[in-house]
Amino acid sequence: MKYSLLLAILLFSFTFAHGQNEQAPVVEKEIKYKDWTYKNVRTGEDVNLRMLAGGKKLVLVVYFAPWCPNWKHQAPFTQKMYEKYKGNGLEVVAVGEYDTVAAMKNSLEFFKITFPAVYESESRDAKQKTLHYDYRRYTGDARNWGSPWNIFLEPAKFEAKGDTLVKKSHVVNGELIEADAEKFIREKLGLPADGTRAELTKEKGPEECVPEKKTPQFIKP
Repeated sequence: MKYSLLLAILLFSFTFAHGQNEQAPVVEKEIKYKDWTYKNVRTGEDVNLRMLAGGKKLVLVVYFAPWCPNWKHQAPFTQKMYEKYKGNGLEVVAVGEYDTVAAMKNSLEFFKITFPAVYESESRDAKQKTLHYDYRRYTGDARNWGSPWNIFLEPAKFEAKGDTLVKKSHVVNGELIEADAEKFIREKLGLPADGTRAELTKEKGPEECVPEKKTPQFIKP
Protein backbone atom coordinates (compact mmCIF):
# COMPACT_ATOMS: atom_id res chain seq x y z
CA MET A 1 0.00 0.00 0.00
CA LYS A 2 2.78 2.39 0.96
CA TYR A 3 4.67 1.66 -2.26
CA SER A 4 1.50 2.24 -4.33
CA LEU A 5 1.00 5.61 -2.65
CA LEU A 6 4.63 6.52 -3.24
CA LEU A 7 4.33 5.63 -6.93
CA ALA A 8 1.17 7.71 -7.29
CA ILE A 9 2.89 10.73 -5.73
CA LEU A 10 5.88 10.37 -8.01
CA LEU A 11 3.69 10.12 -11.10
CA PHE A 12 1.72 13.19 -10.03
CA SER A 13 4.93 15.15 -9.44
CA PHE A 14 6.27 14.18 -12.85
CA THR A 15 3.02 15.13 -14.57
CA PHE A 16 2.89 18.50 -12.81
CA ALA A 17 6.51 19.32 -13.54
CA HIS A 18 6.36 18.41 -17.22
CA GLY A 19 2.72 18.85 -18.13
CA GLN A 20 2.47 22.60 -17.72
CA ASN A 21 2.72 24.58 -20.93
CA GLU A 22 2.73 28.35 -21.28
CA GLN A 23 2.85 28.63 -25.07
CA ALA A 24 0.45 31.17 -26.54
CA PRO A 25 -0.50 32.57 -29.98
CA VAL A 26 0.30 36.00 -31.38
CA VAL A 27 -2.71 38.23 -30.65
CA GLU A 28 -3.31 41.91 -31.29
CA LYS A 29 -4.09 43.86 -28.11
CA GLU A 30 -4.64 47.44 -27.09
CA ILE A 31 -1.56 48.41 -25.09
CA LYS A 32 0.14 51.73 -24.48
CA TYR A 33 3.69 50.48 -24.80
CA LYS A 34 6.24 53.07 -23.76
CA ASP A 35 9.71 53.88 -24.98
CA TRP A 36 12.46 52.88 -22.56
CA THR A 37 16.14 53.31 -21.89
CA TYR A 38 17.66 50.39 -19.99
CA LYS A 39 21.18 49.22 -19.21
CA ASN A 40 22.84 46.71 -21.49
CA VAL A 41 23.30 43.37 -19.70
CA ARG A 42 26.71 42.81 -21.27
CA THR A 43 28.26 46.30 -21.17
CA GLY A 44 26.21 48.42 -18.76
CA GLU A 45 25.69 51.06 -21.45
CA ASP A 46 22.33 52.74 -22.03
CA VAL A 47 20.12 51.29 -24.77
CA ASN A 48 17.11 53.24 -26.05
CA LEU A 49 14.34 51.28 -27.71
CA ARG A 50 13.25 53.96 -30.19
CA MET A 51 16.81 54.37 -31.39
CA LEU A 52 17.38 50.59 -31.51
CA ALA A 53 14.28 50.20 -33.68
CA GLY A 54 15.42 52.81 -36.20
CA GLY A 55 15.50 51.41 -39.73
CA LYS A 56 13.87 48.10 -38.72
CA LYS A 57 10.62 46.64 -40.06
CA LEU A 58 9.78 44.60 -36.96
CA VAL A 59 11.07 44.48 -33.39
CA LEU A 60 10.47 41.60 -30.99
CA VAL A 61 10.88 42.57 -27.34
CA VAL A 62 11.07 39.45 -25.18
CA TYR A 63 10.96 39.76 -21.38
CA PHE A 64 12.65 36.88 -19.58
CA ALA A 65 13.75 35.58 -16.20
CA PRO A 66 16.97 33.49 -16.47
CA TRP A 67 15.70 30.75 -14.14
CA CYS A 68 12.42 30.20 -16.00
CA PRO A 69 12.17 26.85 -17.87
CA ASN A 70 9.87 28.42 -20.46
CA TRP A 71 12.52 31.01 -21.33
CA LYS A 72 15.08 28.21 -21.57
CA HIS A 73 12.80 26.49 -24.09
CA GLN A 74 12.13 29.62 -26.16
CA ALA A 75 15.64 31.08 -26.16
CA PRO A 76 17.23 28.77 -28.79
CA PHE A 77 14.62 29.28 -31.50
CA THR A 78 14.37 33.01 -30.77
CA GLN A 79 18.09 33.20 -31.53
CA LYS A 80 17.53 31.06 -34.64
CA MET A 81 14.83 33.42 -35.94
CA TYR A 82 17.02 36.44 -35.20
CA GLU A 83 19.86 35.00 -37.24
CA LYS A 84 17.49 33.98 -40.03
CA TYR A 85 15.63 37.28 -40.40
CA LYS A 86 17.86 40.09 -39.11
CA GLY A 87 18.96 40.75 -42.68
CA ASN A 88 15.32 41.24 -43.65
CA GLY A 89 14.61 43.93 -41.05
CA LEU A 90 13.97 42.00 -37.84
CA GLU A 91 15.40 43.20 -34.54
CA VAL A 92 15.16 41.26 -31.29
CA VAL A 93 15.91 42.64 -27.85
CA ALA A 94 15.63 40.80 -24.55
CA VAL A 95 14.63 42.52 -21.30
CA GLY A 96 15.87 40.71 -18.21
CA GLU A 97 13.73 40.53 -15.09
CA TYR A 98 13.76 39.24 -11.51
CA ASP A 99 17.35 38.05 -11.21
CA THR A 100 20.90 39.34 -11.00
CA VAL A 101 22.67 40.82 -13.99
CA ALA A 102 25.28 38.09 -13.63
CA ALA A 103 22.58 35.41 -13.97
CA MET A 104 21.20 37.15 -17.05
CA LYS A 105 24.64 37.32 -18.60
CA ASN A 106 25.22 33.63 -17.90
CA SER A 107 21.91 32.77 -19.55
CA LEU A 108 22.78 34.74 -22.67
CA GLU A 109 26.18 33.06 -22.88
CA PHE A 110 24.75 29.58 -22.31
CA PHE A 111 22.23 29.92 -25.15
CA LYS A 112 24.72 31.81 -27.35
CA ILE A 113 22.35 34.77 -27.64
CA THR A 114 23.74 37.47 -29.93
CA PHE A 115 20.82 39.91 -30.05
CA PRO A 116 20.81 42.93 -27.68
CA ALA A 117 19.81 42.36 -24.06
CA VAL A 118 18.97 44.88 -21.34
CA TYR A 119 17.43 44.63 -17.89
CA GLU A 120 14.55 46.31 -16.08
CA SER A 121 14.82 44.67 -12.65
CA GLU A 122 17.45 42.78 -10.66
CA SER A 123 15.43 41.04 -7.94
CA ARG A 124 12.40 38.81 -7.54
CA ASP A 125 11.15 41.35 -5.01
CA ALA A 126 10.40 43.66 -7.97
CA LYS A 127 7.78 41.29 -9.37
CA GLN A 128 4.80 43.67 -9.06
CA LYS A 129 6.80 46.87 -9.53
CA THR A 130 7.83 46.56 -13.17
CA LEU A 131 6.31 47.78 -16.41
CA HIS A 132 6.58 44.17 -17.52
CA TYR A 133 4.09 43.24 -14.80
CA ASP A 134 1.77 46.15 -15.72
CA TYR A 135 1.78 45.25 -19.42
CA ARG A 136 0.99 41.62 -18.72
CA ARG A 137 -1.91 42.44 -16.47
CA TYR A 138 -3.28 44.99 -18.95
CA THR A 139 -3.25 42.45 -21.79
CA GLY A 140 -4.87 39.71 -19.71
CA ASP A 141 -1.82 37.62 -18.84
CA ALA A 142 -2.76 35.94 -15.56
CA ARG A 143 0.41 33.86 -15.20
CA ASN A 144 2.37 34.10 -11.98
CA TRP A 145 5.77 35.32 -13.20
CA GLY A 146 5.11 35.77 -16.91
CA SER A 147 8.43 34.70 -18.38
CA PRO A 148 8.79 34.90 -21.26
CA TRP A 149 6.41 37.64 -22.38
CA ASN A 150 6.68 38.85 -25.97
CA ILE A 151 5.57 41.95 -27.83
CA PHE A 152 6.05 42.67 -31.54
CA LEU A 153 6.51 46.31 -32.53
CA GLU A 154 6.35 47.85 -35.99
CA PRO A 155 8.56 50.98 -35.98
CA ALA A 156 6.72 52.43 -38.99
CA LYS A 157 3.65 52.72 -36.74
CA PHE A 158 5.43 54.41 -33.80
CA GLU A 159 3.97 57.63 -32.46
CA ALA A 160 6.16 60.47 -33.75
CA LYS A 161 6.55 62.09 -30.33
CA GLY A 162 6.13 61.31 -26.67
CA ASP A 163 6.89 58.36 -24.42
CA THR A 164 4.19 56.11 -25.84
CA LEU A 165 5.41 54.25 -28.93
CA VAL A 166 2.19 52.41 -29.82
CA LYS A 167 -1.37 52.12 -28.53
CA LYS A 168 -2.05 48.74 -30.11
CA SER A 169 0.32 45.91 -30.92
CA HIS A 170 0.71 42.15 -31.21
CA VAL A 171 1.64 40.37 -28.00
CA VAL A 172 2.21 36.82 -26.84
CA ASN A 173 1.08 36.25 -23.26
CA GLY A 174 3.39 33.29 -22.87
CA GLU A 175 6.08 31.40 -24.69
CA LEU A 176 6.21 31.75 -28.47
CA ILE A 177 4.83 28.95 -30.60
CA GLU A 178 7.70 28.69 -33.07
CA ALA A 179 5.71 28.06 -36.27
CA ASP A 180 3.08 30.65 -35.33
CA ALA A 181 5.73 33.28 -34.56
CA GLU A 182 7.73 32.60 -37.72
CA LYS A 183 4.60 32.84 -39.88
CA PHE A 184 3.81 36.20 -38.28
CA ILE A 185 7.39 37.47 -38.69
CA ARG A 186 7.53 36.52 -42.38
CA GLU A 187 4.22 38.25 -43.02
CA LYS A 188 5.30 41.48 -41.32
CA LEU A 189 8.66 41.46 -43.13
CA GLY A 190 6.90 41.05 -46.48
CA LEU A 191 8.29 37.59 -47.11
CA PRO A 192 6.35 34.76 -48.77
CA ALA A 193 4.87 32.03 -46.60
CA ASP A 194 7.24 29.12 -46.19
CA GLY A 195 4.59 26.45 -45.64
CA THR A 196 5.06 26.04 -41.88
CA ARG A 197 1.93 25.12 -39.98
CA ALA A 198 1.23 27.07 -36.80
CA GLU A 199 0.27 24.74 -34.00
CA LEU A 200 0.80 24.28 -30.29
CA THR A 201 3.81 22.01 -29.95
CA LYS A 202 3.86 19.68 -26.97
CA GLU A 203 7.07 17.80 -27.71
CA LYS A 204 9.08 19.22 -24.83
CA GLY A 205 6.22 20.27 -22.59
CA PRO A 206 7.92 23.20 -20.78
CA GLU A 207 6.86 23.42 -17.18
CA GLU A 208 5.18 26.26 -15.37
CA CYS A 209 7.52 29.18 -14.76
CA VAL A 210 8.35 29.30 -11.05
CA PRO A 211 11.58 30.39 -9.34
CA GLU A 212 12.16 27.23 -7.35
CA LYS A 213 10.74 23.77 -7.00
CA LYS A 214 11.44 21.54 -4.05
CA THR A 215 11.64 17.83 -4.70
CA PRO A 216 9.59 15.86 -2.17
CA GLN A 217 11.71 13.87 0.25
CA PHE A 218 10.50 10.35 0.83
CA ILE A 219 11.46 8.31 3.86
CA LYS A 220 12.03 4.63 3.26
CA PRO A 221 9.44 2.66 5.20
